[in-house]
Amino acid sequence: MSEAAAPWRSWAPGTRVMVRRRIDDPEHPYTDVLGDVVTNDESGLLLRTRRGDVHVPGDAIAIGKPIPPAPVRKARPAPRSAD
Repeated sequence: MSEAAAPWRSWAPGTRVMVRRRIDDPEHPYTDVLGDVVTNDESGLLLRTRRGDVHVPGDAIAIGKPIPPAPVRKARPAPRSAD
């Protein structure tokens, strides 16, 4: 498979990406994975998501793209006491 046919091969570790992968479900044949590239090799991608690491096989990747870093979440103020 050429680089043009598999652009995910050029994503460096640390790059935040969205990947749509094929799954074995006739009603919902795709699912999305959002995370940072940990490794990128012949077998596919290892992505670090908020819920843990996810391996996405290269032959299951339908589309994907690099995306901007996650926005910084603002800290919520502590609740005020009723006193």
